[in-house]
Amino acid sequence: MIVMKDKLPKILVIGDLIIDHYLWGLSERISPEAPVPIINVNRESAVLGGAANVIHNLKSLGANVDVISVVGLCETSTKVVNLLKEIKINTNKI
Repeated sequence: MIVMKDKLPKILVIGDLIIDHYLWGLSERISPEAPVPIINVNRESAVLGGAANVIHNLKSLGANVDVISVVGLCETSTKVVNLLKEIKINTNKI
C-alpha cells in the first residue's frame, strides 16, 4: 500500500515527556533488610515514556507528529530531547 505524504494524519501531542529507565541483570538473593531482590546489573537502557512514548508510537505508524511540552535544564531533559530528535521530531516547541 502506498500512502501519500499529504494524506498522513497530523497530530499534536501535549503532555509530560518521561524517560523510562531500565536496569537489566540477575537476582540471586533477597535483601535481608526488606523483601526486595538484590540485582547484579549487567546493563541499563533508557527509552521514551509518557507522552514521549505516544509520540514515538504515532511516528512509527507514519503520522506527522508535533509536540508541546515543558522540560527543565538538566541531563534528563537533554536526553529526552535527543531521543525525540533521533526519531525526527521537531523539538522547537519544547
